[in-house]
Amino acid sequence: MRLPAAESSRLIETERVTLVPHTLDDFDCSFRMWSDPAVTRHTTGRPSTEEEAWARLQRYAGQWALMGFGYWVIRERCTGAFVGEVGLADFRRAIVPPFKDTPEVGWALVPHAWGRGLATEAVGAALSWADRAMGRVRTVCLINPDNTASRRVAEKCGYRAYAEATYKESPVVLFERGFDLRA
Repeated sequence: MRLPAAESSRLIETERVTLVPHTLDDFDCSFRMWSDPAVTRHTTGRPSTEEEAWARLQRYAGQWALMGFGYWVIRERCTGAFVGEVGLADFRRAIVPPFKDTPEVGWALVPHAWGRGLATEAVGAALSWADRAMGRVRTVCLINPDNTASRRVAEKCGYRAYAEATYKESPVVLFERGFDLRA
């Protein structure tokens, strides 16, 4: 799925968070988050290097440029502080069952933002944007089976588990949300 370049408004505000496009100034905060073992425990399984975090930031920008959708920085509205990242992407994951052209939602928050409902609020805002920009299409996410917090976020945002899989030698649960679900 590719959105037309005309999709403009990428600034999103909710009651407690603002979603803004990444800039180069966000790199240090993003790197700190992705190099935290607590953050990566259920995602990559290990802290990211500076090189990996830099490639991630470039991938975020590339998603917007090539696909018309991508990731945002999550900031607390009251302080402007970086609390995480959320968005949609086409990562072309080598996984069975394949996602094909289905946008994948993902999120990560810094530990001091956990347990406050900010992930659910940010994911919900990103999905509302996607529903407006893409139409009400199927989206997916993959979650480590031990990550109960992310499973709850996904379920609160309308996702349901549909398959178990292995991705990069780790077990994952695949979730889907959508309106034109697989037949």
